[in-house]
Amino acid sequence: MTTTADATLGDEPDHDPVDLSSLAFWAKSTDEREESFARLRAERPVSWHRAAEGVLEDPGAPGFWALVRHEDIATVSKSPKLFCSGQGVQFMDAPPELLEASQSFLAMDAPRHAKLRKLVGSAFTPKQVAKLEDRIRERADAIVRDLLDHGDGDFVQLVCRRLPMAMIYDMMGLPEDQQDALAENADLLVSGADAEVRAAHGVDDPLVLMGNALAGLLGPGLATADERRRNPRDDLMTNLVQAEVDGESLTDAEIGAFFVLLSVAGNDTTRNTIAHTALALTRFPDQRRRLAEDLDGRLPTAVEEMVRWASPVATFRRTATEDTELGGQRIAAGDKVVMFYESGNRDTEVFTDPLSFDVTRDPNPHQGFGGGGPHFCMGNMLGRTQLREIWRRLLTAAPDFEVGEPARLTSNFVNGVKSLPITLNR
Repeated sequence: MTTTADATLGDEPDHDPVDLSSLAFWAKSTDEREESFARLRAERPVSWHRAAEGVLEDPGAPGFWALVRHEDIATVSKSPKLFCSGQGVQFMDAPPELLEASQSFLAMDAPRHAKLRKLVGSAFTPKQVAKLEDRIRERADAIVRDLLDHGDGDFVQLVCRRLPMAMIYDMMGLPEDQQDALAENADLLVSGADAEVRAAHGVDDPLVLMGNALAGLLGPGLATADERRRNPRDDLMTNLVQAEVDGESLTDAEIGAFFVLLSVAGNDTTRNTIAHTALALTRFPDQRRRLAEDLDGRLPTAVEEMVRWASPVATFRRTATEDTELGGQRIAAGDKVVMFYESGNRDTEVFTDPLSFDVTRDPNPHQGFGGGGPHFCMGNMLGRTQLREIWRRLLTAAPDFEVGEPARLTSNFVNGVKSLPITLNR
């Protein structure tokens, strides 16, 4: 294979014959994608691919290195100086202003990353999440009662999206009458590549769809921030408007970016994990029975397996800051390096029988919240708590449910489920 260093002479590395770049690949099921990932893990764990199809990517742009092994993903995650986030965390090269407005500290490096993350991270510590547990239980109870009253329908709309949406916006201090619209815009912000979603909203251009969604989040978010400056409350938005970094208050742009990030990260990840778990429990009835036999005792390990199985964030990108080597490949400064968490979570070097859903899997060093390092998901405790509480209630109130075939989101960023029919079998 030609190296990236050679590309400076006009050549580019040979594109791998396994296709990870097309939208057609990302329209496949997890099982179908795993066939490609397994081949790469075994034969070419660090491989070069053409520029990804998507929303902003220039077809003539340089390609990317794909990391599909658990070990390599962890190495890059824990080497932020060598593999930076500040040039973007998705395949595309977005304009700096779009990075600022939509990705906040995800697309930042030290020292500013640590300072800004600390402001928000204080709301997601185990101690703070423990304070929210009663509210999470109340929300989960209400959602399951509503499901039983409604009966069969779309599990995504009836259950999956409701709990994470409510908790994030409750924490931020947004009123309930705004939450559905905000969650819808958070969904659309990561759905621009899906032609069916664009058609449903009468938009051809994915950038228009995403721009409208971004505006739909920033408007209410900044209006709430302005109101909190005048009338502080005990919520996360008040904390943001009162916070200072290096002696300076956060700008509206920074607060808006935080709000957008929390809207997307707080909604999509837990929502899609709930959906993929319902699919797994339908596909592996023996595991559902094992979990039901000792619900309280097995839920902690089951939740970890839910996250591993779902791998709700499919990919994150880093950019090499200097020439280096990884997995036997020479990587040049400026090269894009993309971590495929879905593949890392099915690496047979780390997981026994990874294609089976096992509610008692322990240890379970999954990368569903990232591969470690400074960008590890700060909301992991909140997500775990929500998964535990919603599944405790679902498996108690509707133990015989079944779900059908999902409508999958075409996205190389989130492992999304657009809809999922559920039958309660009462």
